[in-house]
Amino acid sequence: MKRRRRSVIRLRTLLVWLAVVPTVAMGAQVVVTADRLLQQSAHLRADVADGERVGRPLYELMADLQAERSTTAARWAGSPVPKGELSRRRAATDRGVAAFRRAADSADARADDRVDAYVSAVKKQLEGLDAYRERTDARSGSADRATGYYSGVIERMLRVFQEFSNMDDATVTQQSRPVVALVEASEVLAREDTLLASAGPAGKLSAARFAELTNAVGAHRFLFGTTVVPYLPENGQQGYARIAASDAWKTKTRIEDAVLADHHDIPGGIALPGAVHGWSAMYGKLVPQLSALDAEQLRGVVEAADATADDLETQVFWLVAGSGAGLLLVVAVVVFTTRTVLRRMAGLHRRTVTVAQKTLPDIVERLQRGQRIDPDALPERSRDRDEVGRISDAFARAVSVSVEGYRQLADERQGFGMFAAGIASRTGNLVSRQLSLTEDLQDTFGHDEALLAQLMKSDQLTVGMRRQIENLLILAGGEVPDPHTEPMRVADVLREAAAEVEDFRRIERVALDEVSVEPRVISAISHLLAELLDNATRFSPPASRVSIRAELVTDGLSVEIEDRGPRVAPERYEEMNGRLHAAPPYAVLAENAHRLGLFVVGHLADQLGARVTLRRSTYGGTAAIVILPEEHLIRTEERPKGGAEPRVPAPQRPAERKPELLLPARAAAPADPVPAGAGLPRRRPAEAPAAPTTPGEKSALPPLPERVPQTHLAKQLREQRAPEPADEDTATPEEVADAWADYEQGTETVETELRQDQP
Repeated sequence: MKRRRRSVIRLRTLLVWLAVVPTVAMGAQVVVTADRLLQQSAHLRADVADGERVGRPLYELMADLQAERSTTAARWAGSPVPKGELSRRRAATDRGVAAFRRAADSADARADDRVDAYVSAVKKQLEGLDAYRERTDARSGSADRATGYYSGVIERMLRVFQEFSNMDDATVTQQSRPVVALVEASEVLAREDTLLASAGPAGKLSAARFAELTNAVGAHRFLFGTTVVPYLPENGQQGYARIAASDAWKTKTRIEDAVLADHHDIPGGIALPGAVHGWSAMYGKLVPQLSALDAEQLRGVVEAADATADDLETQVFWLVAGSGAGLLLVVAVVVFTTRTVLRRMAGLHRRTVTVAQKTLPDIVERLQRGQRIDPDALPERSRDRDEVGRISDAFARAVSVSVEGYRQLADERQGFGMFAAGIASRTGNLVSRQLSLTEDLQDTFGHDEALLAQLMKSDQLTVGMRRQIENLLILAGGEVPDPHTEPMRVADVLREAAAEVEDFRRIERVALDEVSVEPRVISAISHLLAELLDNATRFSPPASRVSIRAELVTDGLSVEIEDRGPRVAPERYEEMNGRLHAAPPYAVLAENAHRLGLFVVGHLADQLGARVTLRRSTYGGTAAIVILPEEHLIRTEERPKGGAEPRVPAPQRPAERKPELLLPARAAAPADPVPAGAGLPRRRPAEAPAAPTTPGEKSALPPLPERVPQTHLAKQLREQRAPEPADEDTATPEEVADAWADYEQGTETVETELRQDQP
């Protein structure tokens, strides 16, 4: 039971693990994916927060620095720049710096923000702004160094915007790159404005500055035509188209073309054409348009990042929800599959146990009894084609093969039983002829006391041989039919059973005369009691007595046989009682060939419906208790009036032949014909006329028990002989008394000789 339960638990565990492993893997993958998406969303949120917090004031500060740079360059070039204009530019820049510092110093959502390093660099570089302003006012240093400072700070700011574009979402990153390029193009245009402002009223540039101007014009056009406009979103391209179609943009292009085409070299530099004087008015109109386009595109990037973060969070929600539903579905499928498999396995187990514990034993029992087997009793093949169905089919085939093997064994057993019954029948015929010959010798040489004693001993041994042959026939499945036609008193049945035992003189009988036994079971009861009496006399001391008592009980008739044999262990009684209630196979009979009596008693008790129990006797030996059912008993007063009491035949009366022994029911061939004179006589103590005695006088000796000829011999061992003519009994009472006295004297002599022969 424990091993089977361990197997069931192991199967359930395997099924659970089969579902748990992919479920855990799926859950882990979902967790990792959801965490990655949440981190990506968090980074986008942080970038959006940084753009709102730092990007806007940074872009405004960059525009202020570009304007102050151009004004500073014009001041260095000697252009008539009102002092209030420069102060106004510086004040706007200071306000932008203050706003930028406040935004940069505010709390950041990310501890390891990659933008912070560039923001810190911008803040640090802005610390030198006042110093460069003082140099500009004092004309200390050079114009290139002053404007270079502004360009360096703006370049740091562009690095911040470039870092903003490196977001965790590829789509947002791709969308932000042209916007950053647009800001860079605006800075190139602002540098171009600074270079033209540094030409001063004379419109003269050094060769190096003119080269920078030329590069700026080329870079500006390249960025707008190649890097910015083709990758801008639709609204950005539309905004750029409006700017490109404006008069300011056209003027810008015309001035740039004139600078590139109409300049001429002068000593110490390059003289610019007069068209550059309209640049300042044009740039003042163009800058607001470009700033608006830049701000719009930057705002679009921030909104796109924010929308992407929302989408990522939505994906996480649906991912978790879908994965949870999938996990629930997996759990439901696992539970259903596990319960289905275990239920089918449990059904297969119950079916197997039922077949093993009930169906097969019933089939084996029916086969042993020679009965047909209903094909419906065998397990049918399953209609399922899966693994469990194939196992069920294999089990059904195994049961079919096992039943076929049992059938063959049963046929062999029955065949061997028929063979053994045939041998027993033939041997019984020989024993019958031997007993008939012994009777003839007893009748012929009865006057010789010594010879008569030997003949009686030979007769007793032959009767024992006949009983053993009948035992073999009973164990082989044959029948010993009862030849009696009239009921017999219980006392006579006990006397008949005692007469079958070789050492019958040690048996004490106590019986009732008011109860008789039905004719059809007299031989079986007598044989059963004879086996128990023979067992009691063999396994008890030779000088001890064996008692047999019969009395009426609630369930019928109780017959108790007690001996004074050795002590027997309780487990030994259990073993012997087990032999009385089970039909053993021939292998067990072969191992217990010297103890077949108990098996014969068990067979007869089963036929009679009697209960036989062995237990320890109050005398220290063994007591055998036989309970005969009430259905086999007849009260003496209930016997039919027309039926006469069976008269005990006298010794000289011709013996009737016992019926032949019956072979098993399935015997195919009839028994050999019994030769003439092969009857097996069985005698019981004769009821002799009582000798005349005076009151209180005891008879010399009890009469010698004799068996009644042909009382319960099987039919196969009996052959009818022609009855010999009986002479009319004309003896007088005196002659009868003399004959009885001679008989008692001869009986005493024979008993004396038999006691001397016993060990």
